[in-house]
Amino acid sequence: MGSWLSEREQRLVAGAEKASAATPIPTQIVSNGEFLPPPQSETQKRVEKRILELADDHGKRLGLSRRQFMQTGCGMAAAFLAMNEIYGANVFQVDAAEAREPEVTRARAQSLAGQFIFDVQTHFVRDDFDHKELLDLAKFAAQHWNTALKGDTDSLVRYKFQNYVKEVYYDSDTNIALLSGAPFDDPSWWLLSNEQIVRAREVINDFAGSRRLLAHTVITPKQPGWMEEVDKAIEVYKPDSWKSYTIGDPLGPSKFPWRLDDEKVMYPFYEKAQKAGINIICIHKGLLPPDYEKSFAGVWEYATAWDVGKAAKDWPGMTFVVYHSALRAFLELPEEAWKEFDSTGRIKWATDLAEIPQKFGVNNVYAEIGTSFANSAVAHPKFSAALIGTLVKGFGADHVLWGTDSVWYGSPQWQIEAMRRLEIPEDMQKKHGFAALGGPNSAVKQMIFGGNAARLYRLRLRAAENAPLPAYSADRLASLRSEYEQGAREPSNLRYGYVRAG
Repeated sequence: MGSWLSEREQRLVAGAEKASAATPIPTQIVSNGEFLPPPQSETQKRVEKRILELADDHGKRLGLSRRQFMQTGCGMAAAFLAMNEIYGANVFQVDAAEAREPEVTRARAQSLAGQFIFDVQTHFVRDDFDHKELLDLAKFAAQHWNTALKGDTDSLVRYKFQNYVKEVYYDSDTNIALLSGAPFDDPSWWLLSNEQIVRAREVINDFAGSRRLLAHTVITPKQPGWMEEVDKAIEVYKPDSWKSYTIGDPLGPSKFPWRLDDEKVMYPFYEKAQKAGINIICIHKGLLPPDYEKSFAGVWEYATAWDVGKAAKDWPGMTFVVYHSALRAFLELPEEAWKEFDSTGRIKWATDLAEIPQKFGVNNVYAEIGTSFANSAVAHPKFSAALIGTLVKGFGADHVLWGTDSVWYGSPQWQIEAMRRLEIPEDMQKKHGFAALGGPNSAVKQMIFGGNAARLYRLRLRAAENAPLPAYSADRLASLRSEYEQGAREPSNLRYGYVRAG
């Protein structure tokens, strides 16, 4: 199995939490270690510079340091103002007064306090994860690029349970999360075992007194003993859904790639899963490195949407959730990716996925936007609008799911704000037949943020009369978060992956 990044690539990256500016939104693409992030573009550098200028200007007027200002709602608004200004497109709905007047931002936040947000893709790392390759990446960065990283390279605390709870439940508006995992050909590389995933669900939900965390069981088709693990999951783990990678190993190339429509391998699994009432399978697709044809030679096709349609048509009782919306690769040249879409109306692999419902006559396929939305919003806001527009047009707003891939990217709050503010510019609506997304709490965004996932996972959002468990809005986590907000709330604005070294 390959390492997280090659030796050459390790020389090109630095720890994002120290090497990137602690702006309210990232100003360059962040990697979780599975791919080499592209360099910060000149446009992104201008965005960062403008955010810092606004922070100094407005912060001084409000009696705040730059750091303090960027931790406020005004700071978040200033970041989106800078994005609109530098990219020259009003993709994000933001008023200049929000960056100057705390009362305006507080009023906006209060108006959205009841918005339901269900994040269907989150991660953290088990306490005993001890592969030095991952730790060595941060150590290498400390030695060669950023001495400030020293002293913070001997553990993975930033990726672990305690920080996960803070970033997801305290420093963001996320109400409910789904904890996921990833398979590797070498099982010692698993970030969380299936048993640890369901144990975390028990810990969070018992503490909160309500259903705040859902759990995956990761399956590994074709690997020895994989169906026995399925049987154990059905009997013991009782996951809320399944998770897998058709490319086998996310760091690949794997010895065990497989297809969703493989009748011998997968159809017996679907039959068993359906009978057990666990009929949602979440599949990693897309997100390969720019050189995927070489680095994933013989395997990369398994990361496309080529096998989704037939499987969905053959198994209408199963629900297929395609993670990352099958977006092909990270945007090494974001402007070129945008120009390609603007001229053709297509996005590599994501458009193929969006055409499946009509092409195959199915309604049991969903698109999840974790990482794809985050990094496209940072790389090229109009491209992110094109991605969401393509998915809504092809699937309908009722078949797009909110996911952030946190905690790799720190608190998901900046992603939540980006989606709340996102609008497809009118010229794009007319040219490509996209519908408007609407305001921060529009019907479309309510469906994407949580309504669709709540329906899929059969969540009871409000407790019935005399029910033993309180609603998520009145449980122990909600109470503690309220105390946290009334006290000295200090979101870190940190990202926990890697960025291209300058």
